[in-house]
Amino acid sequence: MFEHQAPQCNVFWVRFFPFLRWWPQVNRETLKADLIAGFTGAVIVLPQGVAFALIAGLPPIYGLYSAMVPPIIAGLFGSSRHLISGPTTAISIVVFATVSKFAEPGSAQFISMALTLTFLAGVYQFALGLARMGALVNFVSHSVVVGFTAGAAILIATSQLRHFLGITIPPGESFLHTWQDIFYQIQEINPYVTAIATVTLIAGILFMRFKPRWPGMLFAMILGSLLAALLSYETKDISLVGKLPAHLPPFSFPDLSLKSLKALGSGALAIAMLGLVEAVSIAKSVGLKSGQRIDGNQEFIGQGLANVVGSFFSSYASSGSFTRSGINYASGAVTPMAAIFAAVALALIVLIVAPLAAHLPIAAMAGILLIVAWRLIDFHHIANILRTSKRESAVLLTTFFATLFVELEFAIYVGVMLSLVIYLMRTSRPRIVTRTPDPGAPNRNLVTDSNLPECPQLKIVRVDGSLFFGAVDHVQNELHRGLVENPGQIHLLVVGDGINFIDIAGAEMLVQEARFRRRLGGGIYLCKVKEEACSILKRGGFADDFDNENIFVSKVDAIQTVFRKLDRSICERCDKRIFLECQQVEYKGEKPLVAAKTTTS
Repeated sequence: MFEHQAPQCNVFWVRFFPFLRWWPQVNRETLKADLIAGFTGAVIVLPQGVAFALIAGLPPIYGLYSAMVPPIIAGLFGSSRHLISGPTTAISIVVFATVSKFAEPGSAQFISMALTLTFLAGVYQFALGLARMGALVNFVSHSVVVGFTAGAAILIATSQLRHFLGITIPPGESFLHTWQDIFYQIQEINPYVTAIATVTLIAGILFMRFKPRWPGMLFAMILGSLLAALLSYETKDISLVGKLPAHLPPFSFPDLSLKSLKALGSGALAIAMLGLVEAVSIAKSVGLKSGQRIDGNQEFIGQGLANVVGSFFSSYASSGSFTRSGINYASGAVTPMAAIFAAVALALIVLIVAPLAAHLPIAAMAGILLIVAWRLIDFHHIANILRTSKRESAVLLTTFFATLFVELEFAIYVGVMLSLVIYLMRTSRPRIVTRTPDPGAPNRNLVTDSNLPECPQLKIVRVDGSLFFGAVDHVQNELHRGLVENPGQIHLLVVGDGINFIDIAGAEMLVQEARFRRRLGGGIYLCKVKEEACSILKRGGFADDFDNENIFVSKVDAIQTVFRKLDRSICERCDKRIFLECQQVEYKGEKPLVAAKTTTS
């Protein structure tokens, strides 16, 4: 609603403090709407924050800390008016997988390294934002995100089965080893623990199904806690989450030693990229509904600052939350003040209800996390990808299985690299379409129709793609294949309106092709080439070797010029007559048509 209103402040300051764009529009009505949306978000994030922290291997309170400070910073310095940042499932599991290799989950060293990881990821994100690399997330295929998220969901569910069944499995076990341990301990399942987890799971599902706007996870956890109390958890080996500290996020200081930065560098980059993909995609999704344009670069800066600042206030890596952002918009939020109100309301709630967490059974949290894992799997998009594209299916399945069986950050890199390889394969094989004049059109416009006759001396093609180093071999092979099939077509006209750019390798290929065809008595000609694509030919001196006179603005000029260079004796015996210029040549049909003797060696 504010997109068309000019900011009431100096543009210079707006660049550094983007919240000045929307701050002048804050009034009593917007504050009321944002306050209601903020309180709703605070209630929603209370059980989620605890659950996400457990996934990350951190004490539960750190999930709530991460939902207090980062949303405020991201709201003030991001570009979206509805995006709510905080802990997320996918990032939580990458945090656990990265840090658990160096420290025991839940230990002081683990917490310190998690904060260092957060700081480093924020630096990456902030640097990418300053470098105006907001378009970088476009190179992370949607199939990578879907595959990784589905794999992470399976890992989350698998890791929580020990709490769901009440059996002992060492934390940090691999996917296969965890299932192996479950199979060996199937006789040792604690029925009381499983009952609590099952009741919580069913209650959560019922609330989602029949009361989706209610804080169903919170109510389900309360039911699980009541059941644990009725079963007398003290005598049934029912573990509890434990009392949460009732205070605001304490000041912390990440370990910035060279050793820690080196150990966590790769994982931090994976978290940075995953967090940016989540945040920007969610912001754009909500922006489509609200009519707001999202500045990817500013969102990078906002997310980076949120993680950097958050790491000094006991917050681990955060990103945009689809659930909380969607609820924030649906609840009537107007400005990022809703994110600030949500953080403040959560802080007040924590001060009040934190002691009650001492009665929360871990089995109930396991039931909630199974719901979270299930909702992570995007069955609709998975089915659509598998049905429509083999290449995207390969990306999805590779990322999915890499997530399950190798390190998580490596799975992200594998998916991204495979996406880039497929993209390069597509761009390195531009379509080369044969064009022929339409005899039914007054001006005989060029069309693509394999049933129409071609000139026996002139081949006309359109290249749909750029001529760069990766495409040179494919294009040259296709041009030579056409010459092998029709040896007489020693003249080649390339319609270049589909060529976006030509690099040095592409320019050299055109020069080589021109020299090759000149030796055969023909030539190569360009028409309708974009100025940007043609500039490399001129600046590099390739146009001189290629022959400036063979570059035309229109296809009419090109065909008229090329027609004058054709072998007139062949034209006289040709019955195709596909060009208007052919009517100027007397037809001597009594002689058989003999193609020019050429060689392609």
